[in-house]
Amino acid sequence: MVHRQLAPVVLIGDLVASRESPDRRRLHRVVEAALADTNARVSSVEPLEVTVGDEFQAVYPHLGAALEAALRTRLALQPETETRYGIGRGATTTLDEARGIKDGPGWWAARRAIVEVEEQAERGAMQHVHTAYRLAEGEPDPDGTALAVEAALQCQDHLVGSLSKRSARLLRGLLEGMTQRELAAAEGISPSAVSQRVRADGLAVIVRCHELLRSLP
Repeated sequence: MVHRQLAPVVLIGDLVASRESPDRRRLHRVVEAALADTNARVSSVEPLEVTVGDEFQAVYPHLGAALEAALRTRLALQPETETRYGIGRGATTTLDEARGIKDGPGWWAARRAIVEVEEQAERGAMQHVHTAYRLAEGEPDPDGTALAVEAALQCQDHLVGSLSKRSARLLRGLLEGMTQRELAAAEGISPSAVSQRVRADGLAVIVRCHELLRSLP
């Protein structure tokens, strides 16, 4: 049996309502620091970098890496700013290396995904959904993986978007491998209080979902 080489995965990120920031210079520095941290933790074909406007982009060898990068970056930027993500699988090319002009089906799919996320956010019931995954036209999906990933992302995003600032910090710590006792010390609360938040806010569910998604080829 001949196995088809999987196409790379494009990620396009965008800051939500960034023009309302009272200090856009500071916000830009915060974004660059978050992207640098994600780049240090997630292997890429082309690392995350700020592009035009309030967007940033990257290319990953696997879907799991793109999904991990999206979640890590979103959490790193909260509560400073909220972000949305379009992820697309398909061929890519560079039209202008000097100016960083990208093209190809993978980019078009990611662009379509982020536009659809923005449109979804206008509906109150979907306001916490900030990530979407789309295949480029002609990309095979015999097992319906794209739909399953979309369903998982919507559930994960809703949980993440519903977290308090403290629970979001606890989630970041859990993703970094910190124990509940270490998190309790960092937050100045009891281990039992951390345990209660992990259960009540579904933090363990988010972590497990993340572990499963990041393993996707």
